[in-house]
Amino acid sequence: MNWFSEPMQYEFFRHGLVVAIMIGGICGVVGTVVVLRRMSYIGHGLSHSVFGGAVVAYLININFYLGAGLWGFLSALLINATARRRNIGGDAAIGIVTTSSFALGVALISRYRTFTRNFEAALFGNILGVTGQDIKVVTAVCVIVLIAAIVFYRQLLFTSFDPELADVFGISSAWVETGFALALAAVIVASMNIVGVTLIAAAIVIPPSTARLLTDSFGRMMILAGILGAFSGCVGMFVSFHEDVASGSAVVLLNASLFAIAYAGTSGRRWAVSHRHANAPSPAWQVHNPGTNSGRD
Repeated sequence: MNWFSEPMQYEFFRHGLVVAIMIGGICGVVGTVVVLRRMSYIGHGLSHSVFGGAVVAYLININFYLGAGLWGFLSALLINATARRRNIGGDAAIGIVTTSSFALGVALISRYRTFTRNFEAALFGNILGVTGQDIKVVTAVCVIVLIAAIVFYRQLLFTSFDPELADVFGISSAWVETGFALALAAVIVASMNIVGVTLIAAAIVIPPSTARLLTDSFGRMMILAGILGAFSGCVGMFVSFHEDVASGSAVVLLNASLFAIAYAGTSGRRWAVSHRHANAPSPAWQVHNPGTNSGRD
């Protein structure tokens, strides 16, 4: 029991634990749409883009969430606008916008070397960086995004599986995609201190990918992904504390372990089913010798 009780004595750990659970859950929820739309690269790209905004916010001495949030929203809008051009694909748009922003952040860090250490938590995640303000911001983002996911569940369902059919039913795919990109940017900004820029994409993609192995229902997949993400966030924080590793790494590695278990379990089950069908005796009407008259002598 000391494994669980010892870290809980520290206020910084309790703060980090609360944030990790919320971030894990909401990353799983939004990640469901990311995985089903096969747009995992946007989570990776936006996280790097937000990093550039965080560096700029630090340099001009404005609030981290304000600077990184505005930068993330602008990047999301630019990606959507660029991707709509016929001769530019979505992946190319993500690469152009986000890598340029990340490169700007790296350039500024290399130019002003006095605050390189300040961004270690943003890159790799650190429970020591979680403050009361972080809890308020994360809570607000989680509540807003969760309510939006419930209210616009039908729109997300349609646009995730068949955007063209969604337009037929009067659902604007363009507006849904823009709104989702903004929500994803908000989640990424809120997640930076606990998961880290380099690992946010994994936290968004792995839980829903695990859930996808276990269910074919969009609603159940979203709920299960949220539960798996929250569980990994919770346990990963304890692992991070006891093993003295970055919190983001611990959370993501636990997510990856759950995926490996689910993959192995579902693969074994599918093999057993296919093997059983392959060895099952053929129906009586199919069992006959083609060289006879099927017993009607």
